[in-house]
Amino acid sequence: MIITRSPLRISLGGGGTDLPSYYRRFGGFLVAAAIDKFVYITVHRTFVQELIVKYSKLERVKSVDEIEHPIIRESLRLLKFESPFIEIASMADIPAGTGLGSSGSFTTALLKALHAYQKNPIRQDPLAAQACQIELDILQEPIGKQDQYIAAYGGITCFEFGRDDSVKAWPLKVSEETLYNLEDNLLLFFTGFARSASSILKDQDDKSKTNNLDMLENLHFIKELGLQSKTALEAGDLLEFGRLMDVHWQRKKQRSGAMSNPQINTWYDLAMANGAVGGKLIGAGGGGFLMFYAQDKAQLRHTLRKAGLQEVRFRFDFEGTKVLVQ
Repeated sequence: MIITRSPLRISLGGGGTDLPSYYRRFGGFLVAAAIDKFVYITVHRTFVQELIVKYSKLERVKSVDEIEHPIIRESLRLLKFESPFIEIASMADIPAGTGLGSSGSFTTALLKALHAYQKNPIRQDPLAAQACQIELDILQEPIGKQDQYIAAYGGITCFEFGRDDSVKAWPLKVSEETLYNLEDNLLLFFTGFARSASSILKDQDDKSKTNNLDMLENLHFIKELGLQSKTALEAGDLLEFGRLMDVHWQRKKQRSGAMSNPQINTWYDLAMANGAVGGKLIGAGGGGFLMFYAQDKAQLRHTLRKAGLQEVRFRFDFEGTKVLVQ
């Protein structure tokens, strides 16, 4: 049996500039961090002449082409799997649709497991590139590249997306003290709303492709905020980083009416009045997790728990997508 895991992620600045409709014209930049919440994939050979696929559904089929799950089907096709003697199962610490990049984590974990099954080790960059090929090119999802790349690389990582589709990745240069303080004072709260990122990102994608000036100016501004967030983090100025999160969120809400809702806005304002320096919804928007940088984390925790929000505590993950058992 082969078991792999791939971390989920949070965005620390510049999210949204990783969509091809933007970076192929202007170049993209963002900072993302992998966290110790994971998607797990198991793959093993069976004695039954069929493909067994377990996720939220159970599929038993005779050929790859019959598989309904698009990412699993296209991953098996890409790696030229023909043997029907395989069982694939997935589990996750946090459900999909919550803004933590679960689709990209699922794809990288699956590909890592299938490569291990074929006894073909694969490094971070080609793994992320293959995951993007499946989700963006083959399945034509209107999404960006950050989820696949941060899942593959792990850590707190800067990504530059070139107009020629190249991706440069390097670790954020933060001191150990800054790292621990960031980890201690970033708080995640589940809103209770799950959603599909595709509809919100499709709106951004369409507007970028049609030269919508408001959208392009918004993304230019978000990219600059990503660079400023990198500077603040590397300087150890976490209060400035928190302030930039708030600026990011206020500007991000302007991209789409579906980005937030009155309840999320109420929770956000409550947090800002009770210990938060800044925050934002993680992911495309519309639901999922609110993340805050706290100046008074005890007050913030107490207030938002009292308001009915569930906190999910986390640490950063520096291993990226890996094989646990082979």
